[in-house]
Amino acid sequence: MVRVSMEPGRAHMFHTHPNREEILYVISGQAEQWVGREHRILGPGDMALVQKGEVHGTYNPFAQPLVFLAILAPSEAAEPALVDVSKEEPWASIRKGMPVCR
Repeated sequence: MVRVSMEPGRAHMFHTHPNREEILYVISGQAEQWVGREHRILGPGDMALVQKGEVHGTYNPFAQPLVFLAILAPSEAAEPALVDVSKEEPWASIRKGMPVCR
């Protein structure tokens, strides 16, 4: 489990965890949370489940900081832990027209 603080305009760009599932739990702020091609806005107390190998990304285009927990399992999974797909289509352009986050 990791506690993440994400400033406005920042993101965990589209990626996968080939050997882990992940639960994202928002503590404060808001997240533009993508799981596959679907996205929704998560607020305090909201969660998202990401299946093993599923593309996902967490973005903070909002004015306030975002704090969330990323719970990954199993903890001792095989490498690679993370695969960046943010420069591949459709992920490179799926947020076109939305606020830029880096």
